[in-house]
Amino acid sequence: MEYPEAILKKAKKIKLLLLDVDGVLTDGKIIINAKGEEIKNFYVCDGMGIKLLQKAGVEIGIISSRFSHVVEYRAKELGINLLIQGELFKIKSYEKILKDKGLKDEEVAYIGDDWTDLPILKRVGLAIGVPNGWEPVNKYVDYITQYPGGLGAVREVCDLILKAKGKWQEFLNFYLS
Repeated sequence: MEYPEAILKKAKKIKLLLLDVDGVLTDGKIIINAKGEEIKNFYVCDGMGIKLLQKAGVEIGIISSRFSHVVEYRAKELGINLLIQGELFKIKSYEKILKDKGLKDEEVAYIGDDWTDLPILKRVGLAIGVPNGWEPVNKYVDYITQYPGGLGAVREVCDLILKAKGKWQEFLNFYLS
């Protein structure tokens, strides 16, 4: 996939990729069974992209408005230690992350899909939306993925950052050998 040069320039600076969950890591559907247990679908290719990006030295974090044990489990499975849930005003968590990690806005990418994501999207170095996101939100992003949330959007962004950092071909060659 080809990306605009301006987007690649921004992506090259990224040290931390932050993700929303519902609508980004998932398709936005919340399934609750008769026992009240929540079920979410996660796309395995998104997980692979996350692992590759981590291997390239980019940290991954999650900031979600909702709390879900399923998300906690998936984050642990992927080695994502930066997990904030139940935070409706996500910007507070974002500012704390910047301070704690000594990062600047331009070193962070964020993928969001709804109004709660707007304050962060307006600040980060690389703001990303998804085609299945709430339409007004996508007016405030640098890039809208071709793949929808929950079906490859995260992987697309991981590949974008890997390509910008010159790592994508290296990883591909590793798996081809």
